Amino acid sequence: MGKLRFRSSAELPFRIDLQRAAQSYLAERGEHRFADWRVGLKGAALAALSLACYVLALRATTMWSFAPAYIAAIVMAMLLAINTLHDAAHGALFRNARLNQWLTRAASLPMGIDADIWTRRHVRLHHTYPNVDGYDLDIEPNPFLRQTPFQDWAPQFRFQHRYWPLVAALSLPYLCWYGDWLDLLGKSKLRQYDNQPVPVGGFLLGKLGHLVLLLVLPWYCLPAGAIGWGGLLLCYLAGLMAASCFLVAMILGTHWAEVEFFRPEGEEMPHTWHEHQFLTCCDWQPRPRALGHLLGGLHLHLTHHLFPAYSHRHYPALARIVEQQAQRHGLPYRCIGYQGLWRAQQNFLRGMGRRPE
Repeated sequence: MGKLRFRSSAELPFRIDLQRAAQSYLAERGEHRFADWRVGLKGAALAALSLACYVLALRATTMWSFAPAYIAAIVMAMLLAINTLHDAAHGALFRNARLNQWLTRAASLPMGIDADIWTRRHVRLHHTYPNVDGYDLDIEPNPFLRQTPFQDWAPQFRFQHRYWPLVAALSLPYLCWYGDWLDLLGKSKLRQYDNQPVPVGGFLLGKLGHLVLLLVLPWYCLPAGAIGWGGLLLCYLAGLMAASCFLVAMILGTHWAEVEFFRPEGEEMPHTWHEHQFLTCCDWQPRPRALGHLLGGLHLHLTHHLFPAYSHRHYPALARIVEQQAQRHGLPYRCIGYQGLWRAQQNFLRGMGRRPE
C-alpha cells in the first residue's frame, strides 16, 4: 500500500496562526511543552494508589478481600498509564527521549501491552490517519463492530450499540494475548506500514514481567487455599476488562460522534492534515470539570490530535486557542458534554448497524 499524503499545510493560515498562538502562550509564561512537577506529583500519587491496592491484594486471605483490591490496582495502573505513558509515547513527558521510552515500557507492564508496538500503531498510524479506512488500524474491519460506511455489513451489527461495552472491555486482553503476537509475527497490517522488526527480547521480557506481576506473585504470596488458579485468572480477566472498558469509553466516541470517514481513491487526501483532524474528532468536557485531571487530556481529544507533542497539562489552554483560531478561520470546532458524546456515539453505532440499502 502506497504512502498516503495530505495537502500541504505550510501556507495554511489556520496552521500558521495556531502555531504562533501556541508559541506565544508558552513564551508569555516562560513555559515549555513538557510535563512539570504537578504532572509528576499526579503520576506519583496514582502509582502509590495502585501499589497500595496491589499490596492489599497480596495480603488478602479470602477471594472477597483479594478481588476488589486486585482489580482496583489494575484500574489505578490504567489511570497512571493514561496520565504518563500516553504523553511519554508522544515525547511530551520528559525532554529526554530515553526517559520517555523507559516510562512507556514500565507503565505498560501492568497492562500487558508491548509499548513499542502500541507506539507504532498509535503515534505513527492512528495520529497520522485518523478515520482513514485502510490506514487507521483502530478501525480495522472485525466481526464485532462496523465502524465505517465502507466496511461490509453482517447481521450482528444491528445490536452493536448494545454490546459494544463488552467489545471495549475485551480490547485490552485481546491486544495483550493476541494482537501483539500477530504484530510480532508479522501477521497483521502493521508490517505493511512499518517494516521494522519488533525487538523480540524486549517483547518477551515485557510479557513475562506482566505474568510475574499479575499472576505469579499473587499466587506465591496468597495463603494456601485462599484462592485457586481459576479464581485468580477470573480476577485477572476482570481487572483487564474493567481498565479496558474505562479507557475505551473515554476515547472511542471522540472519533465516532458526528465525524467523517474516508477511503482514499489515490495517494493524496483532498484536504490538509490540520483540516482532517476537525473532520474526524472532537473535544468533550466531563462534569465536574475537575474530573478532567484524571483523564490525562484524553477528553480534549481534538486538541491532543493537533498538539500531540505537548504535555496534557497544556490542553485546557490550548483548547481555548484552538476554538478561537477555528472560529476565526471557519473550521468546525466542537466541544460537547459526555452525555452528548454518548448520544452521538450510540446514534453512530445504530447507523452503522443498519443494513445498507
